[in-house]
Amino acid sequence: MNLLACITSFLVIAGFVIGNLANAFIVLVNSMDCVKRKKISAVDGILTGLAISRIGLLWVIIMEYCFTVLNTGTFRKQGAIIYHVSWVVNNHLSVWLATILSIFYLLKIANFSSLLFLHLKRRVKSMMVMILLGMLMFLSVSFTMEYVENVLDSYEGNVTWKSQLKDTIYLSNMTVFTLGSSIPFVISLICVLLLIYSLCKHFRKMRLYSKGAQDPGTKVHVKALQTTTSFLLLFALYTFSVIISGWYYNKPLNESVNLLYQAAGSIYLSSHSCILIWANKKLKQAFLSVVSQVRCWLKEWKFSSP
Repeated sequence: MNLLACITSFLVIAGFVIGNLANAFIVLVNSMDCVKRKKISAVDGILTGLAISRIGLLWVIIMEYCFTVLNTGTFRKQGAIIYHVSWVVNNHLSVWLATILSIFYLLKIANFSSLLFLHLKRRVKSMMVMILLGMLMFLSVSFTMEYVENVLDSYEGNVTWKSQLKDTIYLSNMTVFTLGSSIPFVISLICVLLLIYSLCKHFRKMRLYSKGAQDPGTKVHVKALQTTTSFLLLFALYTFSVIISGWYYNKPLNESVNLLYQAAGSIYLSSHSCILIWANKKLKQAFLSVVSQVRCWLKEWKFSSP
């Protein structure tokens, strides 16, 4: 195994372990809070669904990593359909729920006098439902076109007609796939740009009132901007790798290219989940409490050991 393969392998495995721990922590904390309060907030619901989808996606990536390293054809022959469906569903949920979270931050924190923005802010839950329905539409269209493509493969008719129709369906399928991967990134980018614009407006307003960066509203803006910007950078890396791997899904790729895609996925899924924990007050307090408890256990173990 060369140096690049060693580095990407380390990133895949490290991202898998950290990502599973971080996302399981998010699900556990929000589930316990839901049982305690007997209700769940919109943002907690988004975070929980996002964490569950990312756990599934991390397991799909580690499965692909194992088969890439083992270089066996068993995966393609026996588990291709299960793997593909699992990846598509978990990837769609992960990408779109993360995008909804960016929209949620924008609508809750940004301040605009636009009637459209104020209308969306009042109907944020309804808009989230509409986005989820749109995501399901993309998902159903993608599966339908793939089914048609598979049916066409088994058709034994005019070879020329079959080849032309298959190429058209494949191109249409990949166009839908590219749009489904690109649109969430574009929406997230717009959210970040609007947050930056809102923060600039807020800074100008604070100058008029002789208030500095210690203003609570400024702190909230900056924290949300840090979270969404870091997500956008990781999201850009992941989206690019997903689109490239999607276009070359049925074509042979060398081991290094596969490992780079898997490393990009693991880095994105684990890093952004850790950022979400640190940015969310409840999750951060729960994490610091766990760390403090672990330190106490380690001290007790150290003193009790001979």
